[in-house]
Amino acid sequence: MKNTEQQSASEIVLFGALGDLSRRKLLPALYQLDHVGLLNDKSRIVGVARQDISLTEFNDFVLENLTTFVKEGLDETTLARFKARLVYQQLDFKQTDSYSALADTLSGGHETRIYYFSTPPAIYGDITDGLKKAGLVTEADRVVMEKPIGHCLESSKVINDQVSRYFNENQIYRIDHYLGKETVLNLLVLRFANSLFTTNWDRNCIDHVQITVAESVGIEGRWGFYDEAGQMRDMVQNHLLQILSLLAMEPPADLSADSIRDEKLKVIKALVPISRQNVKDTTVRGQYSDGFLNGGPVPGYLNEDGANENSNTETFVAIKAEIDNWRWSGVPFYLRTGKRMPAKHSEIVVHFKPQPHNIFKESHADLPANKLTIRLQPDEGVELQMMNKIPGIASQLNIHENKLDLSFSKIYQDQRVVDAYERLMLEVINGNQSLFVRRDEVEAAWTWADGIIEAWQSTNEAPKPYAAGSWGPVSSISLIARDDRQWVE
Repeated sequence: MKNTEQQSASEIVLFGALGDLSRRKLLPALYQLDHVGLLNDKSRIVGVARQDISLTEFNDFVLENLTTFVKEGLDETTLARFKARLVYQQLDFKQTDSYSALADTLSGGHETRIYYFSTPPAIYGDITDGLKKAGLVTEADRVVMEKPIGHCLESSKVINDQVSRYFNENQIYRIDHYLGKETVLNLLVLRFANSLFTTNWDRNCIDHVQITVAESVGIEGRWGFYDEAGQMRDMVQNHLLQILSLLAMEPPADLSADSIRDEKLKVIKALVPISRQNVKDTTVRGQYSDGFLNGGPVPGYLNEDGANENSNTETFVAIKAEIDNWRWSGVPFYLRTGKRMPAKHSEIVVHFKPQPHNIFKESHADLPANKLTIRLQPDEGVELQMMNKIPGIASQLNIHENKLDLSFSKIYQDQRVVDAYERLMLEVINGNQSLFVRRDEVEAAWTWADGIIEAWQSTNEAPKPYAAGSWGPVSSISLIARDDRQWVE
């Protein structure tokens, strides 16, 4: 199958090609695109890293990681074609004079160059300076920037300014892999292609919304990065706010990149600020302590290898967020994310308001409200909880809760659910920015997140402890219980 007639031949340049993101996600994603015929025959994949290794050694590295991370196993024909695309270039990213060697490697006359910055954002400026000095910047080129872009609003502006000196906004793809997930994309279809939800998606029908992104892992050896970032910067400022904006946005005029991103931006700008005055009532910070997970003991955050025993960095955040507009006034959005929680588990739960009158009291004294669950991982799908009659000949109408389960793995058994990076890499190659974050979105998200971080710093309170393997601090239960609600677990 070949679907590349309209696709230009690209040189896909992976800066940080030997790093964790490249081996786990980027190389497997490009292999899968090649396997289904979605890479132009003339496209090349150029690995760039500081290590001085040969092309043979790079090929061995790629094969080892494809074998590990491509779950379906490798196809020999695809693998041979993929290996023929590979090129390797050793480069000191901070030495602009050394980019002339990369220019020689990239002199193949390809129509489009895609520069994927799988490196710390602090050196994005060095890379763009080097590319410019070597004559490797044209209007046809594209840049993919991994998050987090900065650690606050001002630092994000510095990084964006460095890249935008040489690349226009329509050339820059700020990636948030959650926007490539099937169920996140399905939000657009669910909301705007089904009148059942389109006409009931506001404060008149919805009681509240919960968004949970739980991780069972700890910091996985990333102490240096994570202790400076924390869960607020690492997860809330990007992943959770992107999900929230898709959930709450107004219908876009069309599916063009700017139409979608314009509406998402309005949501982020409408978030009620959280400051020192209301931070204790609307947020909870936590840090995991020693506990048990999957039947075995795990160390607390302060006992991880290389830990700073005096660290006040949060590994858990819960927030009661509110959107100040006509559609969502009075509807709280409860956000929750943390590390060392019982399972890797990400979902959105939309709680509808209960029926105002119950005519089935003999069977059900209190009618539970409908609940829409959108599972992002691990079992992607959509589930609607509703009331249904129990089959039987009895004259009394006996009813109970039932679920309409639209699990992707059950419905689309003959179709593979693609990884988010596969979709996002394809969108970059095809020049579609719809699933990427615009600069003004990043800055609006940082503005809101910075207010919370500054409020935490002003109170000088340590994060609340929670045992590894639990669902977070007790105070996170109180956060939602004060509104006579509870977390879905």
